[in-house]
Amino acid sequence: MTAHKILIVEDEQAIREMTAFHLSRAGFEVFEAEDCREARALLADKRPDLAIIDWMLPDTSGLELTRDLKRDKNFEDLAIIMLTARAEERDMVSGLEGGADDYVTKPFSPRELVARIHAVLRRASASGEDVISAGVLELDTAGHRVLSGGTEIKLGPTEYRLLEFLLTHAERVYSRAQLLDRVWGANVYVEERTVDVHVRRLRKALSDVGADKYIQTVRGAGYRFSIRDV
Repeated sequence: MTAHKILIVEDEQAIREMTAFHLSRAGFEVFEAEDCREARALLADKRPDLAIIDWMLPDTSGLELTRDLKRDKNFEDLAIIMLTARAEERDMVSGLEGGADDYVTKPFSPRELVARIHAVLRRASASGEDVISAGVLELDTAGHRVLSGGTEIKLGPTEYRLLEFLLTHAERVYSRAQLLDRVWGANVYVEERTVDVHVRRLRKALSDVGADKYIQTVRGAGYRFSIRDV
């Protein structure tokens, strides 16, 4: 099996080389960049499967680089983990809202980073599958059905689209405005509180199998799908 390609964007040489060493030992093909300019060249040339991007970089912030990549059709599906010394919740939320799939705070355990990389890559590959499993749920994207233990959970079309989007972008926080854009469509004009109504309906439909807790409210930020710590 071909090794996954990982790009490390980190200006501190010691941290970059230490991270590259452990990822190489874990079987990844690793590329290194010390700033955004070098990262963009490697992204175009090497087409990595995942990028680890430090928040603080000398030319452009890692957060701004992440936002730019997620707006670029060529890289919008690139998996991204932010590496940051910022441990405050609002900063973590900013990173996830900016497009990162996960974040790791410094100092970090190389084993934890490798585990996070594997988890993000699994989620990324799952988005192309016909049946995606998460906790007690199975999302049949071909049949537009949601099942638990082989029994179908009845959802309205909007609730299904909302669940499909959140589940296939698990662990990322989306604001109401972002959900309206991604689930309802950019040219559909409805109020943001409409999202809250459909989230309540979705949670009610999932409550019989105990999966309503997967739809989590992130105070002041929006909603996410997560099976962690539930």
